[in-house]
Amino acid sequence: MKRNLIIFKAQMTTSDNTKAEIIDHYKRQLIHYYVILMAIILSVFALIFTFIIPDKIMSWYLYGGFLFMIYTYIIIRKNYSVEVLIHTYMIVASFYNFYIMLAFWNNSVASFVWLIPILLGAYVFLARKYVFIYFIFILFNIILGYLVSKNFDLNFPKHSPEDVKMTDTVLVISNVAVIALLLYFKDKIRRVEIYSEIEEKLETKLKTAIPHLEKDSFSKDLFEKIEHIMKEKHLYKDVSFNISRLSTEMGVNSSYISRSIRYKGFPHFNNYLNLYRVNCVKKLLQENDLERVTLMYIYTEAGFSNQSTFNRVFKQIEGYTPSEYISRMQQ
Repeated sequence: MKRNLIIFKAQMTTSDNTKAEIIDHYKRQLIHYYVILMAIILSVFALIFTFIIPDKIMSWYLYGGFLFMIYTYIIIRKNYSVEVLIHTYMIVASFYNFYIMLAFWNNSVASFVWLIPILLGAYVFLARKYVFIYFIFILFNIILGYLVSKNFDLNFPKHSPEDVKMTDTVLVISNVAVIALLLYFKDKIRRVEIYSEIEEKLETKLKTAIPHLEKDSFSKDLFEKIEHIMKEKHLYKDVSFNISRLSTEMGVNSSYISRSIRYKGFPHFNNYLNLYRVNCVKKLLQENDLERVTLMYIYTEAGFSNQSTFNRVFKQIEGYTPSEYISRMQQ
């Protein structure tokens, strides 16, 4: 009993680590795509102020921001944690936007829109208290902009209503793209958290039934979720699919997946996976005319990497070779 409890605690720790690694991976992916998106947006605005609405200072300011963002991201992305990168960006981006906000203060308030993703970014990446802190920080930026514009004559170039309408339109579209990107990854992160919450509830049940680990409802419930994902997403068709990929997809520790598969009578995960692939081959053989499609197309479509592996696995599961099966099917 004591030994089982030690194993259970070790697996819980591994599961927590897996969840943290997946979430950190998604956050770093989000930062990567965000930098690419912002580089495109800054380039578009820089080109607008170079060729369509000539404003030399603004265009160089935007080019400078583009180069600084790309250069610093390449240097620091692997050396710092996600939180350090996010805090740094939010503060620098707010101050960077301050000049743009002042330049358009008397023409449009749309430049305030750049500050909205900062709050959303805090919500996605950071603890809830930081959403409030960055709200105060953004409010401070706006108040400071108002005071500067009222008390100093900065002689920014005047822009026509048509120019402002163009820049505002591009600005709104750009921010919609940024917000959509943030929400997309927020949803992915939330799904990992939900799976983790489900897993924690199942672990609570597991904790009270350690002597019966192979027969408890935990393995049964988890296997149902594995079956649902395999049938809905057809993951077995990917040649490189394995238990680690399934673990990442579900946000569940791979040891729990192995246990639930053994609980349902499968020797190991590969046996379970190959059964799906063989059943897929049989279905494709029934649906396709072998005079029009090759056997290679069928077994690769089902997820097998080569013919020798396919032949061996098929005979192991069905009891006869694929060619024998085809002959019987055609009789």
